[in-house]
Amino acid sequence: MTTENNQAAFLFHQGTNFYSYEYLGCTLHRENNQYIYTFRTWAPGADAVFLASDFTGWTHGILPLYRVTHGVWECTYTADRSLEGSTYKFIIERNGTRVYKGDPYARYSRGGADGSSIIFNESKHSWTDSAWLKRRKREVLAKSGYLAMPLNIYEVHLGSFNRKENGDYLTYRELADSLVPYLKYMGYTHVEFMPIAEYPFDGSWGYQVCGFYAPTSRFGNPDDFKYLINSLHKAGIGVILDWVPAHFPKDQWGLYEFDGSPLYEYQGDDRKESASWGTRFFDLGREEVQSFLISNALWFFREYHVDGLRVDAVASMIYLDYDKEPGKWVPNAFGGRENLEATAFIRKLNTAVFSEFPEALMIAEESGDFGSITKPVYDGGLGFNLKWNMGFANDFYDYVMTDPFFRKYKHKALNFPIMYAFSENYVLPISHDEVVHGKLSFIDKMYGAYEDKFRQMRASLMLIMTYPGKKMLFMGTEYAQFREWDFASALEWFMLDYPNHRAMRDYVVALNRFYIENKALWEFDFSPRGFEWILPDEAELNIVAYRRKSKSSELITVINFSGAERTVRIDLKKNIKPTCVFSTEPTDESDDVEFVSEKQERFVTVKLHPFSGKIYKQIPSKNKITI
Repeated sequence: MTTENNQAAFLFHQGTNFYSYEYLGCTLHRENNQYIYTFRTWAPGADAVFLASDFTGWTHGILPLYRVTHGVWECTYTADRSLEGSTYKFIIERNGTRVYKGDPYARYSRGGADGSSIIFNESKHSWTDSAWLKRRKREVLAKSGYLAMPLNIYEVHLGSFNRKENGDYLTYRELADSLVPYLKYMGYTHVEFMPIAEYPFDGSWGYQVCGFYAPTSRFGNPDDFKYLINSLHKAGIGVILDWVPAHFPKDQWGLYEFDGSPLYEYQGDDRKESASWGTRFFDLGREEVQSFLISNALWFFREYHVDGLRVDAVASMIYLDYDKEPGKWVPNAFGGRENLEATAFIRKLNTAVFSEFPEALMIAEESGDFGSITKPVYDGGLGFNLKWNMGFANDFYDYVMTDPFFRKYKHKALNFPIMYAFSENYVLPISHDEVVHGKLSFIDKMYGAYEDKFRQMRASLMLIMTYPGKKMLFMGTEYAQFREWDFASALEWFMLDYPNHRAMRDYVVALNRFYIENKALWEFDFSPRGFEWILPDEAELNIVAYRRKSKSSELITVINFSGAERTVRIDLKKNIKPTCVFSTEPTDESDDVEFVSEKQERFVTVKLHPFSGKIYKQIPSKNKITI
């Protein structure tokens, strides 16, 4: 081995080789007009390893790999021509049994049940998003990260956003032609793609990954995916990938018992497998697994210019009793339920990402009560900068599904979230998880008759967009699709032919733009300085009212979740009559409020239709009343 390879191997086994994809997998260098390919894989328990490929003959021309260091196997193949696009697998032999495995570091994969790896070392893509990358870094660092910036995410499943008339998938390039202008028109700042790393089973939605370094071939090759990201960046839209470092499936060609025994997964039955998912949990305490996963995260930032990762199923990593019955898990060394190796890995991951990409977004999907998820590592936290607020989503959905007559008993769904709103940096998600498996679509969660559902949905979106926290909406929600999300077919875009659905889409466009234009809704998202209650406890009326504030502006939001008309009094701090600047009722002409200004008090009386909301701003004018 060369000195360079010795160093790469040392760091890989130490858990600090964050460029491990340059050492393992299939690498290429050219010399004297020849193409020299080196194949390496980590399989310490194997008795022998072979390379099978379409350029050596799958059954009769297999090449042996030789053990070079601590379980890494290697062979070199020299060709007179480029082997770009050729397929290969590793044959792992142990105890007389041979298994064909895809390359864990493959940059392109056939996927499906076959899983052959595809050589992809000669990218032809030319990036033209340098202006976006420079602006991203400049603006984010100038504002202490994304915390003081507007962040409005549109979550997309690429396989079902839209399809061709015959049911075939749109390609990455075709999606660039349709998705990019749509996001631009809708006013989203970012798109979040559900997992795109290669996965065999469509029904997993991408959450059971076998090819961690390979964007799925369902929609094209890696250059096609780069084209989509480049197009989004040129349109001013950031890209977040849903990333799955917690577990992997038991498909034979994947990571499952890669060298003939548990390798990438935990060894013991108390940690090895998820009973509910039928998948294997990564051994996050193993140094080579740390190199594999952290390199993978950085690979997408470096190679694909992504802006952030949403880290899936964090709770399954950090809790030893996750998905385990009593007596089926072993406490940590201190007697607790926390997985100490996993929390150390997450801190190591986030430290590595932010060291190289300080402007990155690292978002945790964490459903437990760990605490300090979004605190910096140096302050004892896990180091994410954002976390999904799944508790808010569950409580709020339960609230809107309740008969308005009984909502007074569940008013805490509206006011309790503010009690903990600043304990973490939250995203308020309307996600794919909440519109499947009988949970109903967002519009269909709303209680009552058809027209009332639309009114309540508008009021609900106003509350979410004006509460503290960053925003996320799952595709199809913006035009109130009634059918639950189905991964196997396209969204029901024909619904836009119906006036109520088209009007809802237009409402979301207006709300998105209003959000972007008003600093009061995002400048102090994670500080009590940015929020103040006006009416927190009007449970009998099903009303909430509150102020959102920036350094230079203030908005007053009043929302009525009752099925009856309500009149409420709002005390004012300034002697200026408020102006309605946004309403859930676009045809409502009763924007005037009864304004009282006396020596002892200043207030307005606001009238609200059933299931409606309004946002007010006190705008100085020449007719300002003075005391």
